[in-house]
Amino acid sequence: MRMKFNKSSQLLLVSAASLLVAGLLTACGATLTVDFVFVTSAKAAGPNNYGEMDVFEVNSESGFMRQIPTSPFPSGGRNPVAEAVSTDNKYLYVVNHDDNSIVQFVIGNDGKLYPQNTVNTPGIYPMAIAAAGSNLFVVDTYQPLPTCSTAAPCSGSIAVLPVTAASGSTASTIRAPVANGYLNYWPLSVPGRSGDIIVPTGVNVLASGADLYVTAYDSTVTPHVGYVFGFSIGSGGALTALNGGAPFAAGTTPSSIASDAGGQYVYVTDSTNNQILGYQQQSGNLVPMGGSPFGAGDQPTAMVIDPGGKFAYVVNSLDSSVAAYSMSNGALTRLGSYSTGLQPVAIGIDPSTSHFLYTANYLGGNVSGFQLNSADGTLINTQDSPYNSNAQPTAIAAIPHGSQTK
Repeated sequence: MRMKFNKSSQLLLVSAASLLVAGLLTACGATLTVDFVFVTSAKAAGPNNYGEMDVFEVNSESGFMRQIPTSPFPSGGRNPVAEAVSTDNKYLYVVNHDDNSIVQFVIGNDGKLYPQNTVNTPGIYPMAIAAAGSNLFVVDTYQPLPTCSTAAPCSGSIAVLPVTAASGSTASTIRAPVANGYLNYWPLSVPGRSGDIIVPTGVNVLASGADLYVTAYDSTVTPHVGYVFGFSIGSGGALTALNGGAPFAAGTTPSSIASDAGGQYVYVTDSTNNQILGYQQQSGNLVPMGGSPFGAGDQPTAMVIDPGGKFAYVVNSLDSSVAAYSMSNGALTRLGSYSTGLQPVAIGIDPSTSHFLYTANYLGGNVSGFQLNSADGTLINTQDSPYNSNAQPTAIAAIPHGSQTK
């Protein structure tokens, strides 16, 4: 998510008194910032191949997004593909795919980012992350086996990294992964198909913090077979497989996963079949809901649900659109479709007021902003949308303005 201010430079005043007034207007405008939005970009504008992060401030009245003066910031690695914010809004965690790393940033009260800690993930090529409580949950494309590589792929894994403060310190830092027997990760495998290559695509933790789900597909078979792997989260973050270790069916190629604020409903986008699979969450198990699957646009890639549980929004990569849905007892009814920049791959809703929605547009090299009508779920473009970012934006996250300290 991102935030911007109105331009006081539109007032071309020449007298000293008028310039003073203009300065006061600018200072007052700063109080209108409703959120800070962080957008990772896989490719910086310069000659190096390290990623960067644009930080936007969002105007609470117009939704206008403006990069803060010191933006962008280095992502601390190559090809950042995912990010998450700590539950206290003090830290931003950025996943750098090509370096197998997670960089922890302190978020300043002005939205600036300060790198604090960098750790390697247990596996190879991390591609998704979730933060819940005092734990990070990171999904790696391949397990950390010596034989695993792009040339010789193997199944992926999920790992738990605690985030705690050292004795006598108030600053939290990422710790060593939680042990799983002699391993420090949980392999993803389908009972009876141990030789198949399972490719993870997303991770979601229920609002209760009790369960998490990982979307994946079996790349060994054609057409692919999609799954959702479920885990309960125990003391210290240790995971226990749900459903006896058997995954839940999830179409052909699940591309993202989301759940409502109450933890009653879980949704999975299927990018091959252009649909959204809906489930009722019952004691950790996922039961397909009536009416599912629900229709989506062309190649749905990411989904978000408004905190009130009334509306859902899905970005469709090949349509360059965001589709809006109303929700009733979990069932989705399509409200309309709205144009974004080229190839949207990530989406978020402003956490302060749930009044603005943002999409990161990979090929467009920009961020689309929308104003969300809380009464009927419809969207309209915010002022001057879309907003320029670095090349190939990949992920989006946000915090309320004033929620963090440094």
